[in-house]
Amino acid sequence: MEITRLVLPGPSPTARDAVPLCARLSRLYGGGAQVVACDATAVTTPDLGAVEVLARLRFAARGRPFHVTGAGPALRALLDLVGLVELLGETEEREPAVGVQEGVEPDDLAV
Repeated sequence: MEITRLVLPGPSPTARDAVPLCARLSRLYGGGAQVVACDATAVTTPDLGAVEVLARLRFAARGRPFHVTGAGPALRALLDLVGLVELLGETEEREPAVGVQEGVEPDDLAV
């Protein structure tokens, strides 16, 4: 499966960038893209504007495969803080990975 790239502008995209980026994302999917990877390498000073852009892109993807690549530590921390860490394709620390069940011992008390 081929991955199509969408590049975020740096050093921090703003809400004004969201409209053309969302339009570009829609054109990519409309043109046959199966998976879109949003390259955030240029985002070196992320703020809530960058988070808004990514949230709007996620919404514009309408459930189709969309994830963020190249996110630096500051952007990763912001996405984790606002609950969008799944855009990085990583599982949140407080949630078990999909398909993983915790073991239960016979003498465990019900909680």
